[in-house]
Amino acid sequence: METSILFPSDPDKISEKDILHLHPFSTYNSNTSRHLELWAIVAMNRDNAIGRNGDLPWHIPEDMRHFKELTMGHPIIMGRKTWESIPRRPLPGRRNIVISRNPDYYAEGAEVFCSLEEAVDACREVPFIIGGAQIYEKAVPFCSKVFITMVDSPADDADAFFPPLSEAEWKVAEESDFFTSKTGVNYKFITMARVK
Repeated sequence: METSILFPSDPDKISEKDILHLHPFSTYNSNTSRHLELWAIVAMNRDNAIGRNGDLPWHIPEDMRHFKELTMGHPIIMGRKTWESIPRRPLPGRRNIVISRNPDYYAEGAEVFCSLEEAVDACREVPFIIGGAQIYEKAVPFCSKVFITMVDSPADDADAFFPPLSEAEWKVAEESDFFTSKTGVNYKFITMARVK
């Protein structure tokens, strides 16, 4: 894998302003008296593009199946826009958790929290962060694994991006060969693990 895909080659891309906007929180779960891992799952291309006009820039049924297999039985945490973009909600077999700044927001079939910290603290099993871009940006600094579907397809008009992963903090734990979807898009699966 080309490390430039995931790791910014220009260290100036991560500004002091970005670092100051990180709000650390503990993944210690007060309900279970243990630290809880936090995982993220994302489909993105080589430019870290993940979305376009509130939807995915590509259609890969095999990735949807992979997403379902990995997340089944786990809580899934998402932002309001991601929740509203799901055609059939809630996603079955998973505890659906939505983060919204609006304390009166109602998401039928899901639990709503006003912050990522509250959502994570409410979980007893390892939760998956499933998007969107703002939630990924807040959560990735606290994740121990990121499950990536690397899509070999441009998305020139993308408007949502996954945050770059630092080569100093992340390593490739698993990587598949490229597959070709029945829709003609090439993709591969990569599991990134945080360097301890």
